[in-house]
Amino acid sequence: MSDESPVSSGEPPTEPPERRSFLAAAALTGGLVAGYGTFAAIAGRYLFPAHPTETAWLFVQDLRSMKPGDSLVYRTPAGSTVAVARTGATGGVEDFLALSSTCPHLGCQVNWEAANRRFFCPCHNGIFDPQGRATSGPPADAKQSLLRYPLKVENGLLFIQVPTERLNESRRDMDAALAQLPRACGGGGCGA
Repeated sequence: MSDESPVSSGEPPTEPPERRSFLAAAALTGGLVAGYGTFAAIAGRYLFPAHPTETAWLFVQDLRSMKPGDSLVYRTPAGSTVAVARTGATGGVEDFLALSSTCPHLGCQVNWEAANRRFFCPCHNGIFDPQGRATSGPPADAKQSLLRYPLKVENGLLFIQVPTERLNESRRDMDAALAQLPRACGGGGCGA
């Protein structure tokens, strides 16, 4: 009777195939959970912002300065451009229209064409009616419209309600700089 004992060949023992497949599945599952979790976090921040956007009513123009058919480009404190057009002659807020001048298709600038009573995007011939609804071109195919801004008329002046995010950031920066002035001048005021 020969006793054959296993001889160590110096090679490490191999893992059973079940363990290898379990580790591969666990790694794949962990990667998927991390990927989908990151996507859900980003989507949540987009759909449910941390704070509402602050808005304010800002002066645009004296009503007498704009005749029916005239338009102007208004830049908001946040940096967006808005096309403001006068479409009527009664002197009320219903005579005016304020639409984002950024085409929702690719972000090109749209222009008000008074003679054609439309907003036109020169990038891909997108056409919007006076209310900002797309009627032709790629924006119409995608059922996109121009963003509309609220307007009001008070004492013969036209006001627009717009986001003030950059305005508030600038104010905070200015307040922080002013708070540093006494320290920079030795606490006794500059030029004293």
